[in-house]
Amino acid sequence: MLRRNERNLDNVPVGALGIIALDGCKEMGNKVNDYLTMWRREDGSRYKDHVVFNGYEKDTYLIEAKVPRFGSGEAKGIISESVRGKDLYLMVDVCNYSLTYSLCGHTNHMSPDDHYQNLKRIIAAVGGKARRINVIMPFLYESRQHKRSGRESLDCALALQELIRMGVDNIVTFDAHDPRVQNAIPLNGFDTVRPTYQFVKALLRHVDDLQIDSEHMMAISPDEGATERAIYLASVLNLDMGMFYKRRDYTRVVNGRNPIIAHEFLGSSVEGKDVIILDDMISSGDSILDVARQLKQRRAKRIFAAATFGLFTNGLDKFDQAYSEGLIHGILTTNLIYQTPELLSRPYYISCDMSKYIALLIDTLNHDGSTSSILDPSERIQAIVQKYKNGEKINP
Repeated sequence: MLRRNERNLDNVPVGALGIIALDGCKEMGNKVNDYLTMWRREDGSRYKDHVVFNGYEKDTYLIEAKVPRFGSGEAKGIISESVRGKDLYLMVDVCNYSLTYSLCGHTNHMSPDDHYQNLKRIIAAVGGKARRINVIMPFLYESRQHKRSGRESLDCALALQELIRMGVDNIVTFDAHDPRVQNAIPLNGFDTVRPTYQFVKALLRHVDDLQIDSEHMMAISPDEGATERAIYLASVLNLDMGMFYKRRDYTRVVNGRNPIIAHEFLGSSVEGKDVIILDDMISSGDSILDVARQLKQRRAKRIFAAATFGLFTNGLDKFDQAYSEGLIHGILTTNLIYQTPELLSRPYYISCDMSKYIALLIDTLNHDGSTSSILDPSERIQAIVQKYKNGEKINP
């Protein structure tokens, strides 16, 4: 991991740092806050007498905010302390369906729409008094509805424009389904970050007999949309790359999309090689498991699936079965969205912690520093692979 002291943080902070972790993102908010308080305690003494660094070293940067609901299901955003002049970072997990609220006596699970509405309520509660508002939304709201075919709504572009109109300056997301959606807000800050380094690090920590070269390993894209991710990993690790493309039945629509007839493979032989399938999300898991089945038919050795977001919308039964059949050796996803206790207990599941990475981003942005070294992890990947090949221990 890029260490904090390796970066140039000589710039004066934009404003006193404040973090608002919305309901559903509290656990991640606490972890990020712990890193920031630790780092700033270490070098806060340097800035103690500077008036522009007032409030630089604090016990916590978390600001208490809540969104209570009326019996009708309506709500309001409340911030419990002053945010005047602060550089605010609002963290929201739109995929956390574990939260519930009462609607006329019925229990409703919170949907992405509810979380997005809560984000807007908190921005409205800020009332324009903050120095700057930054939104950290790991799973970009409505990112799967990023383009129009026929007479359809463009929900992701609409949401981005709405946030900017409400006064948001920067939006940080992870592995956007299609990064071109930022064209909707061309004059504002939009960063989409890929957790490739964290995937490599977690894999190296949990599997001790990998041979990382083109003879023994391959990066696979499960469809055309994920090709860039596989190309990047293959290029950094000097691996071969292969891809599947989805042959769809365009005469039918099932659950809002054209059903997949078959996955066709393009690439060199996978026989006897460990394989990493890379994607932005695992939704139902049907695509990933179909791809894994095809790779096994082509005599791939071990199959690891790495996706930024593990939604697992249809449960874990089919993954349990695939693991018991030897189809899948490991599944890696991040803790950027809600993880069920059942998922965390699975023997094949490897969780990739992103809290330190987010803390680095917040710290750098608060200092108005360059994030380019954080966003491009190729050197760090090379270094950790070299460490692995030398037999050194990979730290969490």
